[in-house]
Amino acid sequence: MTSEFVRHEPCPNCGSSDANSLYSDGQYYCFSCHTFTPAEGINHNHNSTKMSNDVKIIGAATWLPKRKLSEKTNEFYKIYEYSATLRFPYFTPDGVLQGVKTKTKKKIFTYEGVSTDTLFGQHLFPSTGKRIVVTEGELDAASCYEAMPGWPMVSLPHGAAAAKKDCQKQIPLFQGYDEIVLFFDGDDAGRKAAKEAAGILPPGKVKIARLEGYKDASDALQNEDAEAIRKAIWHAKPFRPDGIVDAETLRDLVTTPQKSYDHEYPFQGLNKKLHGIRYGELITFCAGSGSGKTSIMRQLAVDLLCKGESVGILELEANNRRTALGLMSTAVGKNLHIGEHDKEELDTAFSDSIANWNLFLFDGFGSFDPDIVYNRIEYLATGLECKVIILDHLSILLSGLDGDERRMIDTTMTRLRSLVERTGIALFLVSHLRRASNDKHSAEEGGRVSLSSLRGSHSIAQISDQVVALEVDQQSGVERKPTTVRILKNRYSGEVGVACTLTYDLSTCKFTEDEIEPEPGFNPATDF
Repeated sequence: MTSEFVRHEPCPNCGSSDANSLYSDGQYYCFSCHTFTPAEGINHNHNSTKMSNDVKIIGAATWLPKRKLSEKTNEFYKIYEYSATLRFPYFTPDGVLQGVKTKTKKKIFTYEGVSTDTLFGQHLFPSTGKRIVVTEGELDAASCYEAMPGWPMVSLPHGAAAAKKDCQKQIPLFQGYDEIVLFFDGDDAGRKAAKEAAGILPPGKVKIARLEGYKDASDALQNEDAEAIRKAIWHAKPFRPDGIVDAETLRDLVTTPQKSYDHEYPFQGLNKKLHGIRYGELITFCAGSGSGKTSIMRQLAVDLLCKGESVGILELEANNRRTALGLMSTAVGKNLHIGEHDKEELDTAFSDSIANWNLFLFDGFGSFDPDIVYNRIEYLATGLECKVIILDHLSILLSGLDGDERRMIDTTMTRLRSLVERTGIALFLVSHLRRASNDKHSAEEGGRVSLSSLRGSHSIAQISDQVVALEVDQQSGVERKPTTVRILKNRYSGEVGVACTLTYDLSTCKFTEDEIEPEPGFNPATDF
């Protein structure tokens, strides 16, 4: 290709903002995705379409005083000066010339020949060895070689933008080396490219070099600081992917005293077993239909709201009027759902409750796109700073979706767990139980609930920090039916079993805690 470079433009093929180069004859070549577009406007992928293969090494190696690169190093890499340009040849791994990248003094790059996936200088070094250093640009590789002659120093053919892709194509080469040092530029693009490339290279071999005080290796050599290059390579830090933490860095985290809980439950039996409510935990309350799950969530919410906590509530099975009236009823101790109540009475109840709270409700009813619900929970947590959020309930969240229920529950629980970890909220999740094979053993008939009773998937039990079950015989004929509150899982302390029994008063919309002798909890010393 002998035409002149005109300007950089966005690439319609890969989306790069400036890797697409326009030449004077109307042709385009993208240095990011290798797409060649002839003047007539027909696109071809350059990996399969040759440009001119009539390419030669011309010019001569000279001392480059500005770059501080010796003639010997330039001759080694065949970096030749010709007609006020620098020419960087690219070879196949076995040494066949494929193309030449040309750089003008104004930093305008053109390319002649057939595109190749090899790294600059790759053919000069063995396919196995102790260490290989990868830089962003050809002059950086040559500068590293000038500072450390004999060591394999190569560079990316298409810069930081395509670093991951270019490195991925050379994994067989990198597998032959004990150590791979990524020595990219110190700007944001270089750091990002190094992290992305390191993530796909052989685990345990990658190190990332950092050069203090200079943009890149060429800049350091221009300032006659070859020692800085050597130090950057020798002291390169092992790449550690996201999620892996050196335990030695946790001293401040684990030695800083923390409260054992952020809030107490309104029931002492729950406090004795669960040791309070903590931010950053996912607590699931489960029971059969009509067993008081929503009522106990509302009493919990009212207790927290009256303590000044910001609470978000997503009751997917109730409209906001019903949710608000339920919370007001619990707060004032009067059932505002049943019977007629005049505006003055309702307005007084509102003023004595919701008007004083940091309460936010989700405006919806029925089945919703889970993505929307996840988004609203995150907004409540981060945008409105709600530290406690109640999602009631899991089954209706999924009811409008098609597919395998177990898989949907697995996905939903994982996403909710991620939300809790990311935002630090305490999330209370309400879940139904699967149907019992025998009505006498159903939760609605007072049957004992276990973790295996959870609906659909064991992920509800696995991912939750605590699982609390409500057991009540709705057909007992007793006006005020006691509800047994049983702890099925307790990641915090391991204590499980009956926490307390509660009795619901329909006239006040409140549970009262009964005096009982709880079952013995889990004791690691005796229960194994």
